[in-house]
Amino acid sequence: MGRVTQRTRVVRVERDAVRPREDRLAVEEPLELRLGGHPHAVTMRTPGHDIELAHGWLHAEGVITSAADVLRAQYCAGSVIDDETGTGVNTYNVLDLVLAAGLVPPPVRGTFTSSACGVCGADSIETLSRQGRWDVGDDDSEVSADLVLSLPERLRPLQRTFEATGGVHAAGLFDLDGRALVVREDVGRHNAVDKVIGWALLNGRLPLRATILQLSGRLSFELVQKAYLAGIPIVSAVSAPSSLAVDTARHLGLTVAGFVRGSSLNLYAHPHRVRT
Repeated sequence: MGRVTQRTRVVRVERDAVRPREDRLAVEEPLELRLGGHPHAVTMRTPGHDIELAHGWLHAEGVITSAADVLRAQYCAGSVIDDETGTGVNTYNVLDLVLAAGLVPPPVRGTFTSSACGVCGADSIETLSRQGRWDVGDDDSEVSADLVLSLPERLRPLQRTFEATGGVHAAGLFDLDGRALVVREDVGRHNAVDKVIGWALLNGRLPLRATILQLSGRLSFELVQKAYLAGIPIVSAVSAPSSLAVDTARHLGLTVAGFVRGSSLNLYAHPHRVRT
């Protein structure tokens, strides 16, 4: 699986045996995002689909609204120096993007953070509401509870890196018939969602009306934020949502399902889209 996984030696301890074996780890490497050649932010991520990740992040930051807003995205040499030539080596961990004229980059950050950082509670919800370009609340999509319950099982076979490592999160975008449109994995939950939305933006599919975002873990405010800005009406997670995630979804019109496991789920916001 290339740079996505890495082999390592471990000692396997069981009740009746101790033995060495080989295991796989999910790769975690920094991705430096540069805008117009200038360092701007760094995220720890699983390599792969980096251009989608960058587009999804810029979309969540409110910088871009379409693929045309990024004129160029290319890997460039980083800080690793070749001993023989003395020049920088392309490690595929530095991505430089050129924005269209007139676009204002987000604030420079030493580490990767969401646009929600530093803003809390009601202020963050109102700010997000003003940023949105689409009214998610008027999306009349409707699905059965059985279909929502089936999504974790539909997502699991597509989590190839998780199958090999057990160490990454997944985000899958499904249509109302339960067909997977795109699945992305990453060590960061927010990165996986950014990759999904970046894929949609690059393929001209925003807003993502009549879709469901299925998450392999818990649901935080920043993930509701990203779904709302992309026009996704239904978000489903196998674990719990946070209180701010639920408050935000209720205010902005998103349906939120949590603890989607086996034969049961909880509907926390706008349950009318899920037939029970």
